Amino acid sequence: MGATGKRRIPARKARSPLWARLCLTVGALLMLGSAGSLVGGDLLLAHYGDQVTHAGGLGSAAAGHDIDGPLNLLLVGIDERTGNAAMGARADSIIIVHVPASHDVAYLTSIPRDTRVSIPPDARSQYRGGTDKINAAFEFGYQHGGGRDEGLTLLAETVSNLAGGLKFNGAAIVNFDGFKDLVDALGGVHMCVDERTTSIHTGWNTRTGQEGEPYNFNADGIPTTLKPNMRPQVYEPGCSDMPAWQALDYVRQRDKLANNDGDYGRQRHQQQFIRAMLSKATSAGVLTNPQKVDHMLNSIGKAVSFYNNDIPLADWILTLHGITPEHLVTLKANNGQFNSEVVDGQSYEILDATTRQLLAAVGQDRVGEFVAAHPELVNDSTGTPASPASPAPSHRSRA
Repeated sequence: MGATGKRRIPARKARSPLWARLCLTVGALLMLGSAGSLVGGDLLLAHYGDQVTHAGGLGSAAAGHDIDGPLNLLLVGIDERTGNAAMGARADSIIIVHVPASHDVAYLTSIPRDTRVSIPPDARSQYRGGTDKINAAFEFGYQHGGGRDEGLTLLAETVSNLAGGLKFNGAAIVNFDGFKDLVDALGGVHMCVDERTTSIHTGWNTRTGQEGEPYNFNADGIPTTLKPNMRPQVYEPGCSDMPAWQALDYVRQRDKLANNDGDYGRQRHQQQFIRAMLSKATSAGVLTNPQKVDHMLNSIGKAVSFYNNDIPLADWILTLHGITPEHLVTLKANNGQFNSEVVDGQSYEILDATTRQLLAAVGQDRVGEFVAAHPELVNDSTGTPASPASPAPSHRSRA
């Protein structure tokens, strides 16, 4: 892995017991382990569960309160301006997770954040409804005091409409900055870089050694020229153990990917990261002393919000305990290729017929059958170099 600079890594890398990792992973998938694996697990669930779980957040997109059959989860990664509520929050990643009634596999489909959709009105946030990019739904719901709950509600309802009335049994929101601390608790993750990736967020001053943003940006938020004396962080193809700051920096990138696959490359890298994190969480030994991780458990609720649809967290864990990283199938929207349309000078992504059929299959619990007929939709989550894609459209906002 081609790291081009040094960064101070926190000296303490505390390892967490399984219950803590379950809480961490609920922000990515909620699919590890068993509550009974930890001595005192029931007590920990009772003590910390209310810090992780939240009511509401799904509106009319909520399913019933039965998780014995097929399950659908909405995972949302957000960029939230800490301490500046007026700046709102954006949904930087949107993933639909489908678990069939057999509860033995999970299918992950990333929805392109630039997908053109109809967003329904939302009275609480005073949004009147309209057509926009799908990631705007969270921001519109968040405004005027709606906050995370209403942002998630409006996004869930938008995704539900896009997927033909799909209902969600639960959802999870992860804040990027808070997630870094949780990955630090795992001691980083093993990632396989599949294409040369240049960071627009992290760089190093060749004279002073100081970290900083390496590129200048134009009015549309697109990186243009390197700043004087700045050298960007570069990730070369290959596998290595990444500390949290590197892994999260890598999966944020979409502008300077070697294969010009933009958001589709970023979606693939995010899916690879989920698998890597789950693998790390299940590979380490389990500690049974909850006092050693009390501080970390107390901080989880600040980074992860799991909207459990009034179903106890212990029930979720027991229902999904058989799904391991090997049982994750990551899927491509639009077969991982740009399908863009410019409307009034704004570039959008349009879901192709096959992707819409995939979303319909999610609602009908026949994803396995559909994927068997369309094996080309399965993403390689191991980090095998990806095929070049068409250039990313230039009319879009900065991530």
